[in-house]
Amino acid sequence: MCDTIVATSEATADGAVLFAKNSDREPNEAHHVISVPARDHSPNSHVSCTYIDIPQVKHTNALLLAKPFWIWGAEMGANEHGVAIGNEAVFTKEPYEKGKSLTGMDLLRLALERASTASDALHVITGLLAEYGQGGNCGFRHKLFYHNSFLIADPDEAWVLETAGRHWAAKKVSGIYAISNGITIGNDWDFASPELVNHAIEKKWCKNPGDFHFARCYSDFIYTRFSYCKERRARTTELLSAGRGNLTALDLMSFLRDHGYRNGKTRLADSGITGSTICMHAGFGPVRGSQTTGSIVSHLRPNQATHFVTGTAAPCTGIFKPVWIDAGMPDTRPAPSGTYNASTLYWRHELLHRNVLRDLPTFLETYRSERDTLERKFVSDAFDYTDHADSERHDFSAKCFSEADNAEKGWLERVTGTGVKRTNSLPYRIAWNGFNKTAAMPNI
Repeated sequence: MCDTIVATSEATADGAVLFAKNSDREPNEAHHVISVPARDHSPNSHVSCTYIDIPQVKHTNALLLAKPFWIWGAEMGANEHGVAIGNEAVFTKEPYEKGKSLTGMDLLRLALERASTASDALHVITGLLAEYGQGGNCGFRHKLFYHNSFLIADPDEAWVLETAGRHWAAKKVSGIYAISNGITIGNDWDFASPELVNHAIEKKWCKNPGDFHFARCYSDFIYTRFSYCKERRARTTELLSAGRGNLTALDLMSFLRDHGYRNGKTRLADSGITGSTICMHAGFGPVRGSQTTGSIVSHLRPNQATHFVTGTAAPCTGIFKPVWIDAGMPDTRPAPSGTYNASTLYWRHELLHRNVLRDLPTFLETYRSERDTLERKFVSDAFDYTDHADSERHDFSAKCFSEADNAEKGWLERVTGTGVKRTNSLPYRIAWNGFNKTAAMPNI
């Protein structure tokens, strides 16, 4: 389960377009942030996606990708032209293609590789969808099949694209928009696949074109309901609306950390076996099997895009660091896997994250203020560096990653030296004991 949000120029404090996303995956499905350089390709070459090969294009753009470690595609990312995309799982009445196909994450990466604007990216995805469809298992340890929606932004505009099999609808965004794990488009769109409406009529999901509503006709009720997408989308929209006209990158970071639930009431991480919040914490049972494993906030300007990534799980426990595509991602190698490895960024943070989860309200307060101060400095200084040479920005980015890493080591010592004031529920403890055992985590 994920959440993706955008604010176009009229809704932001400085006229930039702001894009943000939480990637929610299985807790041990390590998140990896990578840079991919621009490349030229020989004629008749192919690109190997997660499950299939397709013909390659002549040139592919430089990318920043935030992805599950084992997937070729990405949950979110951006390219050298300032195009940023996030995808969401959506559950529909259309059959899922369970054989080898392009995943939604593959479609996202291919669009970033091939497009120079948000509109171009929209057409790349819909063209590939018509030719290849979408499908394949997107679950790590537990098989999961779904269709996809996308929020696509560049420095000038934003689009929402929602799909059901090979059917789709797209709408231009003005102001603010949020997507979660459900279709949001009804009967108002700018572009749609040719048979979107007729197919629904043939299936008797509606009576006639006047009765058609994309979300109502195509959505699978059970999976959509238990994703709690309506509640989470209502909360992101509430937060965006409150700041409309003055939104900043720091605001969107705070939104991705939000635990508000049902009109802003804070939900404790170990509450129940259903329900979810924007900053998602896994729990007991299949309905709460997802965890926010990585987060991104992108500040998109015509001459320079600045991206802030956690590279780590649970943004409420971590810190956003700046990255520029032309400057390159700091070296965080080796790539993580599904088991603990202290030499990787993701798993080093997991020691802090999973210790904090023993008593989230208590332990988070031991370093929240320091984290926020350090993060504000990263963001402020990053915007001061936007006109510097790419080598200087690379060094600054690397410095921020190093400072964050050192800070987290100190916070871990503080957390482990603080006593638990509130014991988590038994089902929650059982769930995380299982996650930790499977990942071969050190004793927590």
